[in-house]
Amino acid sequence: MGRLIHPLKIQLIGLLACWLVTATATAQYVSLTTNELIRLKTRISQDTAAARLIASFWRQAALALQEQPNPIQKIESQGLLEGDSRKVASLKAVKDGDKVYALALAYRVYGKQDYKLKAVAYLTAWAETNQPTGDPINETKLEPFITGYDLIRPELSIAQRQPIDAWLDHIADGEVHSFSIQPGKGTVINNWNSHRIKIITLIAYTLHSSKYEGIIIPELEKQIGQNLNADGTTLDFIERDAFHYHTYDLEPLLTAAIAIKRATGKNYFMYESDKKASIKKSVDFIIPYMTGEKQHGEFVNSRVEFDRKRAANHEKGYAAGTPFNPQSGVYLLSLASYFNPDYASIIQQVSRKKSKYLNWTLLLSQIKRTN
Repeated sequence: MGRLIHPLKIQLIGLLACWLVTATATAQYVSLTTNELIRLKTRISQDTAAARLIASFWRQAALALQEQPNPIQKIESQGLLEGDSRKVASLKAVKDGDKVYALALAYRVYGKQDYKLKAVAYLTAWAETNQPTGDPINETKLEPFITGYDLIRPELSIAQRQPIDAWLDHIADGEVHSFSIQPGKGTVINNWNSHRIKIITLIAYTLHSSKYEGIIIPELEKQIGQNLNADGTTLDFIERDAFHYHTYDLEPLLTAAIAIKRATGKNYFMYESDKKASIKKSVDFIIPYMTGEKQHGEFVNSRVEFDRKRAANHEKGYAAGTPFNPQSGVYLLSLASYFNPDYASIIQQVSRKKSKYLNWTLLLSQIKRTN
């Protein structure tokens, strides 16, 4: 397996100058601030439901301590059917991201140095091995690596940060110049671009890099204008006739919008394009289908051949007419609850549970919203 050292060395000189300028910029817009971590610890100590949620990460982190990193040179998943050896290997490798996040969270909550050092070992192994491709559907799977790194980055030395920063900066640069945004490609405006914007945004705020400031906001505003419609539908919903892709389009936009709101105060959840489209309207569009007021058969009129190939491959949920499962919208509403806590009641209705802490994302939205 090749090791991505030589191009990173070239970037380190330029990045070092950026680090010197931003050394004091340690606000964590992507993960949790110090005050938010204090609030999280308080919730864990006072509420058994919150304690159960954190316990799953604690168990995963404990296991990760005994395991070794499994970095892959090139993530390959996009456009491949289930069972393809390249996809199987890639999906196995990117599970390291969940381990990084669990280790980083365990360190910040419980303060044990070995968890931090193991997270750095995983991240460094990926920085030295993984080669950015500019493919947003493959690289969106790096999100837990980025979020986990954001949790511990202020605690690391410059020497520990350097290879990881350089790797992530290279990932972001690849997405800025991605083949997916070439004129005439459908990926310029569909869910690919939503994931591309998310990756650039998360990396920019994790590294506290100003080089992407002129890219993130214009790209997000353009995507809201070209992908979302005033009636709440998305380009991907219309093209694929599936809420599977409606949520897949909106989740990265919400993730980016949350980081932007935390960093700048600008609310892109409510922002409306010239044609009166907004992320909020597109989130609200799914609610009647989650509550059972309306029903939808997935992929019935999909215009994309790959959807039919997946159905023929007997991949779960891709057969035309498969009823939309309301649980598929829970993660979307959990993210959106950062902007509107009322979505929690819909999640409770769908989940048939009364707990305030139905999932980790919903708990984080509550913690982050209380500033």
